[in-house]
Amino acid sequence: MKNSTDSFYFNLTMFVNIGDYRYAAFFFCFLLYTFILYANLVIITIISRERTLHEPMYIFIALLSVNSLYGSSGFFPRFLIDLLSANHLISQLACFTQIYIIYTYAANEMTILSIMAYDRYVAVCHPLHYHRKMTSKTVLKLSAFAWIFPAVGIIVLISLSTRLPLCGNEIQKLFCANWNVVKLSCVATDANNIYGLWFTITTVFLPLAFVLFSYLKIVIVCWKSSAEFKGKVLHSCLPHIVSFVIYSITGFCDIALSRYNIEEINPFVAGILSLEFVVIPPVLNPLVYGLKLPEIRKHILQTLSLHKLIS
Repeated sequence: MKNSTDSFYFNLTMFVNIGDYRYAAFFFCFLLYTFILYANLVIITIISRERTLHEPMYIFIALLSVNSLYGSSGFFPRFLIDLLSANHLISQLACFTQIYIIYTYAANEMTILSIMAYDRYVAVCHPLHYHRKMTSKTVLKLSAFAWIFPAVGIIVLISLSTRLPLCGNEIQKLFCANWNVVKLSCVATDANNIYGLWFTITTVFLPLAFVLFSYLKIVIVCWKSSAEFKGKVLHSCLPHIVSFVIYSITGFCDIALSRYNIEEINPFVAGILSLEFVVIPPVLNPLVYGLKLPEIRKHILQTLSLHKLIS
């Protein structure tokens, strides 16, 4: 491959020739991307503008929306171009840039959901100490950790992959993925595998265990409390639980798919499963938090009513 003209390009092989239907697919995906941008910008604007929403829970929700914009913008523009393109070659630089954005988006999502679980744990299990523990400084530190730790980890992951000599250029994906690049290596990839396993444990399984532990403690507290208290806890925690379950399922689908023989799966099914974690959470998160949490919903409705009066 080193002497080939394809040496600087990867070929995304999961794109299926759907003829003129590609225009309908492009239009649908463009509308989806537009909705993601608009819905998440509305959430960010409402939370940043309204002083009553300058609380840890709402700040973390705004972080989720920022991350949705970040991840979607790293995926959709290139994907929309590929839908209309006859070939699906991507340069190594563009490929590793896409890997960095999509992987940091994925890791950020899990770390943000973890600190949201911690916020709910403190609010429910230690309500008298909530304002002492969840200070502005603490929120800032947790937010910085949620972004910096994944970013550093992904830089190391990609630096290990870029050093590998490759004996092929075909990536069985609709977007660039690190594991698919590593599988093209001409040499042993023990260092990549060990580091990849460690990074997966620290950004997926440990946060997952922490979220489950937090909600176990919350359930124990609720079990001993009144029905009214249980209702309030469910009301404040349900949107986070829904977001966490959705992201966990979609993330698991992509991880499982990357370890499976793609050729044995229907290409349309494989394509949908591989796209779920970069499409579904950015679409559903603003709907879940915007419609379920009354404070955010109230301000959204007020903004929409104001726009109607002006127009």
